[in-house]
Formats: sequence, structure tokens, C-alpha cells
Amino acid sequence: MLAHRLIERKRDGGRIEPGEWRALIGAYAAGHIPDYQMAAFLMAAYLRGLDRAETVALTDAMLASGAAFDLAALAPARVDKHSTGGVGDKVSLVLAPLVASLGVVVPMMSGRSLGHTGGTLDKLEAIPGMRTDLSLAAARAQLERVGCVLMGQTDEIAPADRRLYALRDATATVESVPLIAASIMSKKLAESLTGLVLDIKRGSGSFLPDLERGLELAHTMIAIAADRGCETVALITAMDRPLGRAVGNALETEEAIHALRGEGPPDLMAVTYALGAEMLVLGGAAATRDEARRRMEVAISSGRAAEKMQAIIEAQGGNPAVVDDPAVLPQAEACELYEAPRSGFVARVEPRAVGRGVIALGGGRTRMEDTVDPTVGFVITVKPGDWVNAGEPLATVFARDDAGIAAGRAALADAIRIADEAEHPLPLISHRITAAGATRYEPNDDPPAP
Repeated sequence: MLAHRLIERKRDGGRIEPGEWRALIGAYAAGHIPDYQMAAFLMAAYLRGLDRAETVALTDAMLASGAAFDLAALAPARVDKHSTGGVGDKVSLVLAPLVASLGVVVPMMSGRSLGHTGGTLDKLEAIPGMRTDLSLAAARAQLERVGCVLMGQTDEIAPADRRLYALRDATATVESVPLIAASIMSKKLAESLTGLVLDIKRGSGSFLPDLERGLELAHTMIAIAADRGCETVALITAMDRPLGRAVGNALETEEAIHALRGEGPPDLMAVTYALGAEMLVLGGAAATRDEARRRMEVAISSGRAAEKMQAIIEAQGGNPAVVDDPAVLPQAEACELYEAPRSGFVARVEPRAVGRGVIALGGGRTRMEDTVDPTVGFVITVKPGDWVNAGEPLATVFARDDAGIAAGRAALADAIRIADEAEHPLPLISHRITAAGATRYEPNDDPPAP
């Protein structure tokens, strides 16, 4: 009767008390509440919303459904980053080893691709032998040795969230700010973090396209973290076009390796440096964001960041030679250039269409149980606002066979529009949000030294 009573109350706009959240989530995690009832509850919560106290209580209930990653004795500063997801977003593969190479412990827990967005774990597992299914004990031991781990959510961490996440996707209740916030923060708070940086995507390729919804999510998660002593900063970044050039698991991993060696595309490096600067300041490894940026540039130019990536890959069973020779990654069977159909400006490169194209090639998922082909995808060499001539190469399609080439070309024809003029794209990084509020992003707008 518990589930029925709470479904009815939330359907009618009522509140759920903290003890009721614990009972509901605990019973669902134990298998005492069927999916059909929880699906009805999620839809009621999606339509009626949750207030801040309810969101905090749901987060706590999901956190309490599993074990915590006890790292308090490991290092005084433990900082992670979370992105709400996008197309071509391989920032984590660059950011984690880069920040760890500068002395901050980075316990990074990531997810897999679902829908039009890519997943960090799938990109990492394109590296031969690379394992991301680590236990908490193995992850902690690696953090002691290497200072960084790149892992998936285990059965030990917030198991209720794993079930709810899949159910939200199946019931079209993903785009709920309180449900998103509780899902993310239940996992991040389980990591025993002292600091967290959030990359909130806005634009047509994000789950929350509107700026207002992104700001709402950032404020919600920052408040939840603040209540538990985890200082959190969020940046609003653009996802109205793919980030970087490569889209597809092995292709994005290769681009991330090039970035660690100082050869990354400018937009990828700008977002990486911005997020990394926040992580280094939160972790006490730099006094200002400007100092943090300089330290990251040195870590990349000296090879220190690439060496850290090699150490992480080797620790997790992968072939570290991939950092010196990305050709170690699996390669597509077929590739073909895609040329501009006419002269003009690149008016848009629609990320959702690109992401759906990767799925059509076999490189993404529509269901969590789907397998992915790591070799397929696109390398898109133009950005909105670029002038191109008819017949000029715009992208390369990587596919399994000729049928895949055709599907990839069709996806690019839908995604890349050439016109006589182009609108200005969204600013790459538009806002910075802390517990004190939201401000327009200024890269060197550091607070004065005390």
C-alpha cells in the first residue's frame, strides 16, 4: 500500500516526507515494489515536481541504498567532474589525467552512451584491454597508487539509482530537474568528494536545451552538495554543435589522446582548461584559475599529462602504448569523405542529428543492453560560421561497410546545413555558478587574494 498511497499523493500535488522517501526507495531497491508502480510514481513526480527538501530526501535515500566510497583518509582533496552529456564530449578523457598529473586525486565515475549522447565508459573501453568495471576496493587501491581512476558505477554505489535511471529512460521522465539532480548527486556524494565541478550543457544537443533549466539544475545540485560540505562549481557550456571534431568511441578516444599531447582542437581545449581550472582551485593545487591554466598548459607541453593517462590505462588492464600510437585503437573497415553540396556558410552542425547518425552506424545505444561498435563515427572539420566551397571536404564517415557509409552520409546531410548566412552560435562557456549565484563567465575573473 505504500507505493499506491505515495503515487496518489504526488499525483495530486502533495509532498513526500523524508522517511517516506527512504521507505519507498528502500522497498524498490529490495524488489518489493514493481516497476509499473515506480513508473507511475516517476511520471507523477515529473508532472508535479519536487521541492528542494524532497529532492534532498530522494538523493539521501538513493545514496543510502548502497555503499559509500570511503576516501577521507586517502588525500585531503578529492575532486570529480560531471557533464550532463553531449555529442563529441570527450572532455573527461583529457581532464581526469590532466588534473591528476597536478596532484589532485580524481575518483571519476562515468556512464555509458544512451540516446544521442556518447558515454565516457564506451570511449575508454575502445582501448584494448581497458577495464572500467572496478570494485570499490580495486578503485581505492588504484587511487592510492596512481591518483586517478576512470570507472563505471558499481553495484555497490547507489543501486537504487541504477534501476531508476533505466526506468526514467523507458518512461520519458528523464528531463526532470529534481530527478536528474538526485540521480547525479547520489553517485557523486558516494565518492567522498571534497569538491565537484559540473559541466551543464545548453543548446539543441543537450537534455536541457534552455539556459533557464540548466541554471535551475546547477543551483539545485550546488545546494545539495553544499549541505554535505562538498564545494561545487558549475559552468554552462554550449551543445548547439558537437564538441571537438571526432564523434564516435575510438575516434573520440584518439582525439583525447592528441589533446593530451598538445594537439587538441581549440573548443575542446577551452572547455577542458575551464573545467580543469575549477578543479585545481577546489583541490588546492592552484590559488587562481589563471595559475591553474598555466599549470595545465605546462603539464600537457611537458608530457606529464600523457604519462598520467598511460599509468591509468595500464592500471586498468589497457594497452598504454595507445598514448604513443593511437593506431592501436580498433579501426573502421570503411571510410569516405563527405563534401559540401554547395558554397556558403556552415549555418549549423546539429548535434542530435550527428548523434543519431552514430547510432545508425552501430556506435550508440537505444537500449542499455545494446552493444556498440567502437570504430564507427564521424570526424567533422567545420564549425558553424565557416565559409566552405562546393566540393570541399566537410567530414569523414567511418563505418563497417558501404551500407554504413550511405547511412553516415545521410546523417551528415541532415546535420550540416549550408546557407547564404549563418547565425552566431552559442558562447562556448556562458555562465559560472557557485553557491553565491550565477555570473557571466569570464576566464580570468579570479577573486582577489586574501
